[in-house]
Amino acid sequence: MTIAENSAIDNGHSDLFNHDSFANGIPHKTFARLRKEDPVSWTDGDDTAKGFWNLTRHADISLANKESQIFSSARGIRIEDQSYEEYLARRTFQETDAPEHSTVRRKVNPNFSRKTMGAFEPVIRELATDIVGKAIADKEFDAVRAIAKQLPMLMLGRILGVADEDLEWLVEKGDALIGNTDPDFTDHVIDKIDTSAYRMMPFRSPAGAELYDYASDLLHGRRPLAENSILDVMKRDEDGLDELAFKNFFCLLVAAGNDTTRYSIAMALNLLAHDKQLFAHLKSGDYWDTCADEFIRLASPTMHFRRTATEDYQLHGKTIRKGDKVLLWFVSGSRDEAVFERPDDVILDRKPNRHLAFGQGGAHVCLGRYLAKLEVQLVLQELVKRVDSLEAIEPPEWARSNFISGVKKLNVRVKLV
Repeated sequence: MTIAENSAIDNGHSDLFNHDSFANGIPHKTFARLRKEDPVSWTDGDDTAKGFWNLTRHADISLANKESQIFSSARGIRIEDQSYEEYLARRTFQETDAPEHSTVRRKVNPNFSRKTMGAFEPVIRELATDIVGKAIADKEFDAVRAIAKQLPMLMLGRILGVADEDLEWLVEKGDALIGNTDPDFTDHVIDKIDTSAYRMMPFRSPAGAELYDYASDLLHGRRPLAENSILDVMKRDEDGLDELAFKNFFCLLVAAGNDTTRYSIAMALNLLAHDKQLFAHLKSGDYWDTCADEFIRLASPTMHFRRTATEDYQLHGKTIRKGDKVLLWFVSGSRDEAVFERPDDVILDRKPNRHLAFGQGGAHVCLGRYLAKLEVQLVLQELVKRVDSLEAIEPPEWARSNFISGVKKLNVRVKLV
């Protein structure tokens, strides 16, 4: 299947700074043109944020991802400009370089290893079975709300060690953070109103203040925390995070640990709901070892991370100046024609699959990649066991964001086995 989401809206010259350019789907025509004609392109900013360079080819993104001494994370990983004071208040280990990044990474890596995440398989399958069973009982439903949102939310609770009754609230606040450009997720849309009152909070969002308070309660024992959960381990580490760093780490896990996997599952469901043949292929059971990576490649929910140049750098005849912002467009690199045969097609047994959706090739590779793949695989397995067909009954709705890509609503109809 070739997926060209809402391609009529994208004329190949979309403004990558404007969140509205992504409100009806990813502007893949624009990224394809840039890969071909202008792989190191410049996008103008405005009075709220300076302009930035766009890296859109797989090879260039991979290079910049590895060269952290030249392309630094220690000035922020999103487009927005921050004062140094704001950066220090809001940063997580994502917004650091070695050796600081490496020190924290070594502490948290064991909690997200392939072996550790694999041990969750029975729990994930049990949850997926229950979630799918409840969803399909209605025959027609919003697959994002009923399936894609539910599994990452419940697994988030198991990973963090927080109470199940708090999860809906935590996910709502996480949506407000990472979806701070979409009025469906927040009343404080960052490019529509003045959010300077929250400039010291994650994502310049009042939800950040609420999550800070929750994290403080966990840290000081005012809320229950499961023993040996990742937050419990970090809390008890005498050489671990101070209170502000703990709060920011908590916000990172709440936002990134839920939305990205949700949107990967949502993309898989969207593709399956628009292609009966693809659904039939998945039901054959021949593609479970490879299909999750393919769906995640096409979703690439974290579309970019920003880096800041620490010195002048020449690339494809352009001079990136010291201090310039550089965006690594993973969503473009994962469809690079130089790397992927038929890049816009769903090839369930694609192998190798060198997609960049997890930021591979650099120190900042996604912590939750093994868990994400397992969740996508298992929820789809449980779905195809119980459903003969999945059909979209209206077009999907997309998140308004040039940072996080995702189908936020997908009404479907199912025919049961």
